[in-house]
Amino acid sequence: MPPRKRAAGQNALPGMPTMADLRDTLWKAADKLRGSMDAAQYKDFVLGLVFLKYVSDSFEERREQIRQEVLDQGIPEDRVEAFLDDADEYAGQGVFWVPEEARWTYLAERAKGGEIGQLLDHAMDVIMKTNHSLLGVLPKIFNRDSVDQRRLSELVDLITDARFTGHGDRPARDVLGEVYEYFLEKFARAEGKRGGEFYTPRSVVGLLVEMLEPYSGRVYDPCCGSGGMFVQAEKFVLNHRGRRDDIAVYGQELNERTWRLAKMNLAIHGVTGNLSTRWEDTFHADKHPDLRADFILANPPFNMSDWARSVEDPRWRYGVPPAGNANFAWLQHIVSKLGERGTAGVVLANGSMSSKQSGEGEIRAAMVEADLVSCMVALPPQLFRTTAIPVCLWFFAKDKGPQGAKKLADRRGEVLFIDARNMGTMVDRTERILTDEDLAKIAGTYHAWRGTASARAEDRKYEDEPGFCYSATLDDIRSHDHMLTPGRYVGAAEIDESDDESIVDRIERLRNELFACLEESSRLDRMIRIQMGRLDV
Repeated sequence: MPPRKRAAGQNALPGMPTMADLRDTLWKAADKLRGSMDAAQYKDFVLGLVFLKYVSDSFEERREQIRQEVLDQGIPEDRVEAFLDDADEYAGQGVFWVPEEARWTYLAERAKGGEIGQLLDHAMDVIMKTNHSLLGVLPKIFNRDSVDQRRLSELVDLITDARFTGHGDRPARDVLGEVYEYFLEKFARAEGKRGGEFYTPRSVVGLLVEMLEPYSGRVYDPCCGSGGMFVQAEKFVLNHRGRRDDIAVYGQELNERTWRLAKMNLAIHGVTGNLSTRWEDTFHADKHPDLRADFILANPPFNMSDWARSVEDPRWRYGVPPAGNANFAWLQHIVSKLGERGTAGVVLANGSMSSKQSGEGEIRAAMVEADLVSCMVALPPQLFRTTAIPVCLWFFAKDKGPQGAKKLADRRGEVLFIDARNMGTMVDRTERILTDEDLAKIAGTYHAWRGTASARAEDRKYEDEPGFCYSATLDDIRSHDHMLTPGRYVGAAEIDESDDESIVDRIERLRNELFACLEESSRLDRMIRIQMGRLDV
């Protein structure tokens, strides 16, 4: 049979739910189980069912497209079924094959029969067996004694009302991708501090990606959470008229449940990622030992005290990290993974920029003297709902020499410092986001300093800006004892007489900054007491 054209996207149908309606329906579904289990558990239930509904909707949509394509070519009706059962016709369009007993219509019709949990577990099992990339990924947790089957049946009924197709020309994958990201954010908020294990705020991920510009190459995240870094990198490529296969993603995740979320997230977005065949500790068992990445994006656990430390590890080229804090273990692992011209962006606690405890100062100095650090960004408070610890961004570059045909901006022996602590917009009394304008200013400043393609296209020239950015030499940094806090370098901003921040808002902002500093002070105090207690006196 000759190759067939892909069917055009459907127009929006009268009465079809909007994206807001869809999100509202699905969040109500989550509430069905909220009272009977904790946030971490119902996250797995709801996202698993949403994924099952998505693959079923996508399968049925593609099935109808195949039917119409075949009929349009004059194939008799009695021969159509053979084409509908050709798995390659689905795989070629990035659609998973869904056996009949796993299709949502089959399950919804039997939701009231008292065996819905057993049917759902079986559906997850057969989908994994027929789609190799999903092997070991989908949750089989619905037929347990602790699961209220009546509520589960009601949950299935609610999700039945959700349609991931029919939203204008948007494919089901894009619609569910948006819903999935929305849910990850909502569940991260619901879980509080635990939510930080699998979710990095969208504006922070966006800043990392905009700074690094991963147009093509190998993208790596050693602690990938639910895969948000990869999804944002893919969006960056597509927004710049690239293709999904322009980047190849590699990741690793320690937590089993989070690893499953990441695998589903990538599948939904059509990203073919190498997340290894199971979850594993990056320090204990590096699943990508030979990888040399072009881009690394990471948000490691802050100040992790319980980690698989080996003094003889070859990754510790700049010093052995302390047993009580893995910050500089993460940084050195990431540097060890960079390719010849690789770049990296890492989210870490502010203490990493100035700490001198247990040899951390010496490691930081060695990395600076090796000319690996390209940029440091101090972020504003309250970007993370899951922690009040102030955070910063570290950027590394294996080659800071001139780039491009014009060989602009030789930045060897220099580090760019950006103080963005006063940027961002409060979306409520507890959470701040970086706006598109904020992202453009920070990333644009870095690109202008670095002389990258983006800066040249905008004909931008880098200049130091008091209170915001400063290009420091290694001698400047040595004079500050290799401390990398941007506030030490950028100086004070000129007073803006037009500042319209109200007294109430200013007091609230300063109060939150003070609380964050006090929390960090308490953490350092605890660490000092632990270290003192280990002394043999």
